[in-house]
Amino acid sequence: MQALKQPQRPAAVATVCNHEGSTVKSAAAAIIREMAKLGFLGLGLMGYPMARNLIRAGHEVALWSNNSAKARELAETEKGIFCDTPRQVGEHAECVFLCVGTGDMSERVLLGKDGVRDGAKPGTVVADASTVGVSQSRTIGAELSKSGIHFLDAPCTGSTPGATKGTLTFMIGGDKTVYERVKPFFEAMGKNLYYCGGPGLGLQAKLSQNLILCNIMQAFNEGIVLATKGGVDPKLMLEILTNSAAKSGLIDYKAPFIFRRDFTTNFSTKWMHKDIGLMLETAEELKVPLPLTGLTRQLFQAAISSGHGDEDFCSTIKVLEGFVGIRVESK
Repeated sequence: MQALKQPQRPAAVATVCNHEGSTVKSAAAAIIREMAKLGFLGLGLMGYPMARNLIRAGHEVALWSNNSAKARELAETEKGIFCDTPRQVGEHAECVFLCVGTGDMSERVLLGKDGVRDGAKPGTVVADASTVGVSQSRTIGAELSKSGIHFLDAPCTGSTPGATKGTLTFMIGGDKTVYERVKPFFEAMGKNLYYCGGPGLGLQAKLSQNLILCNIMQAFNEGIVLATKGGVDPKLMLEILTNSAAKSGLIDYKAPFIFRRDFTTNFSTKWMHKDIGLMLETAEELKVPLPLTGLTRQLFQAAISSGHGDEDFCSTIKVLEGFVGIRVESK
């Protein structure tokens, strides 16, 4: 792949893929200099800013989302390319990224009818930034390889703020040569890139990281509810934690949101609950017991059952607050 130049992009260029996969461009697009042809599938809380950062880095990005209004909006506001189907994205791109909610969604948009596989040329790279099951991801990669399509599992962490700022951390599994080929595209979206090894190992690292994350969150919930119930000011308790061996970057970031009762979603309870399920699934395959994580998943389920599934996962504290009849807050 030859070196990419930053293009001088025109003031207003929006391109639309029609149902036959052809493109209609404004005449102004002719002045765009050499750039990479990329694709992005899934424009949710994470995917939308990730795709936007690729466009702002000067790449020509074909966009598809299950919510077509988001794809149209991004195409119009950032001069991307709206596509009706994942197949059209595959026809356009030399490298396709996706960030969707579940492994079944990944499988459908990549391997299903009018999926990326139906449109992509041999040699195309697919990088799945979704957090899905390790075994399912390996199966998807093996199926794509039959069509000469390279596959990387490339889950990320950093939540919505990291996606917006382009400071995500990516954990990548797959062929290292393929990863090195598309590494510059990751750098438009992330600050820390970790090559973890062969197929599925990016996901293995991500699930292990999320396992620690959710259990830290649950430990904090228990400790801060106990301290508050016992009469310690929550802000004082946080200061003590921050200046002790119990210090946690996650807690330093999340606690102020809890104290002001702001549960705006950066990463939702329902999606973390899904990820915990994947952790337990992988652990069963590897015959690794995860007793603490199993209990944490049940408490996350309690939060979902109580109506907090779409809130940020720090809202799980409400379950324990409800048990003891207090609210952890501090002005």
